[in-house]
Amino acid sequence: MQKKIMYHAAIYLRLSRDDEDIDGSAKRESDSISSQRELARSFVREQPDMELFDIYIDDGYSGANFDRPDFKRMMADIENGNVNCVVVKDLSRFGRDYIEAGRFIQKNFPAFSVRFIAITDHYDSLTADQSTTSLVIPVKNFVNDSYCQDISEKVKSHQRVKREKGKFIGAFAVYGYQKDHEDKNKLVIDEYAAKIVKNIFTWKLDGMSNLAIANRLNENGIFSPLEYKKSYGEHYSTGFQAGIVSKWSAVAVKRILTNEIYTGMMVQGKREKVNYKVDKILEKPESEWFKVEGTHEAIISKEDYQNVQRLLKVDTRAGKGKEKAHMFSGLLFCGDCKEPMVRRINRYKGTEKIYYICSTRNRSEGCSRHSIPETDLKRVVFQIIRSQVTLLMDVNRQMQYLQTKEMNFEDVVGFDKEITRLRNEQEKYLELRAGLYEDLKTGIITQTDFKNFSKIYEKQYIETEKALTRQEDMLKKLFYNGVQSGVKLERLKETMQIATLDRDTLLAFVDRIEVYEEKKVSVQFCYQEEMEKMLVLSEFLSSQSEVVKEVI
Repeated sequence: MQKKIMYHAAIYLRLSRDDEDIDGSAKRESDSISSQRELARSFVREQPDMELFDIYIDDGYSGANFDRPDFKRMMADIENGNVNCVVVKDLSRFGRDYIEAGRFIQKNFPAFSVRFIAITDHYDSLTADQSTTSLVIPVKNFVNDSYCQDISEKVKSHQRVKREKGKFIGAFAVYGYQKDHEDKNKLVIDEYAAKIVKNIFTWKLDGMSNLAIANRLNENGIFSPLEYKKSYGEHYSTGFQAGIVSKWSAVAVKRILTNEIYTGMMVQGKREKVNYKVDKILEKPESEWFKVEGTHEAIISKEDYQNVQRLLKVDTRAGKGKEKAHMFSGLLFCGDCKEPMVRRINRYKGTEKIYYICSTRNRSEGCSRHSIPETDLKRVVFQIIRSQVTLLMDVNRQMQYLQTKEMNFEDVVGFDKEITRLRNEQEKYLELRAGLYEDLKTGIITQTDFKNFSKIYEKQYIETEKALTRQEDMLKKLFYNGVQSGVKLERLKETMQIATLDRDTLLAFVDRIEVYEEKKVSVQFCYQEEMEKMLVLSEFLSSQSEVVKEVI
């Protein structure tokens, strides 16, 4: 007489957030962990040849793959001979990847003599015939896989709509903010963390390196973003954590300094999963990010953010033994080789002379010294800034008058050489494209040549159109709204009052300073294009004798 087999059953339960989000309320309730547990336990108790070994629960895990902690624990018990029967509510709770699910049901489990039961799908590997196992089960698994793919697409679509509207969909708010208690898709300022963010930006603008900022934060006992979240009881983890207690690092500081979200701009979609079956994350190009302005209160002004981005592109390391870099750090370059200038100090008989020389020359790799004393550099740069500020203030007074008069914008455009050049360039491409038809007709070019050249001219025309639109928009903005639309007047007025040059003034106006031989200095301003347009307006206004008389 054959000995009756006693089955040591493993009950496996799974529920994912995708199931909760997409299924209806009745379906969610029927698939809940508690309902799955109750159903499976009742089933096991009713079987005379079955006793419960353990219950394995993966709550919050997708069915798209089998990389789940408790599923792995169950497989370990199977391999160790502790379990010879697996019970699930249905095939979808087991998994939604039809290939992997099929492999376990048809190969892995039989290899370990494991009985598999899906209760509501009425499948029992012990009694199922070959056609059910080889045909019906694969079809059901395929349907579940398709359902999983459909869920993935629906979730992605839902998230895309929210991102386009500027709604925050992350699990955790970025450092400096917290989720609104009344609206989880909206960010509100976290006063404590926001103060730290402001300090980080201020210190960077003062010339501190990212590492120096990190060190200061650690010395002051400021929690890193990770530790700060932990202190609030948030179960937050990151791949950047280096030890048991996460400290501030230069990398962590840079992540904050380069995050545009602090300007009130919602930035999302920087990364995405390869697909619903693979957890690998891919970085997306910035052109594909979702950016929406004004979705939340800004911590940092756009001006300060842009100034910091400029500084991050160049070396702003402090000198040995110093926390901050010098005034011109990140802004001063050789006019010929375009490499940064380096600061040198000569000490002789108790006196100190500070000057700058070309870094290429300093390395003995060519170029020339381009030497200039710091006192001369400060004086010349300050003079250039003051002259520019004076000019802009004069233009502003003229434009205030302009706004009281009926003047045609197109009349102003005629004074803008760049706009005129771009319009002429557009006409050129239109003529070239039109000439192609004649060349094709007369047989000068082939059909292939015609198509290729048409594409080239079309592309150049579109690029010129974009440049022209940007130039006209800039001029129109200044024409109708005045200087304040391009440059902050408060900054201009403040600069008129100061007697000496400081780093704040430099960062407010200057993008780049180039030093040539014989102490010749060139200053490129942050608002260079806007300034050029203001000069166009000034030229136009000066051409109007009535305007000049009244302004004077």
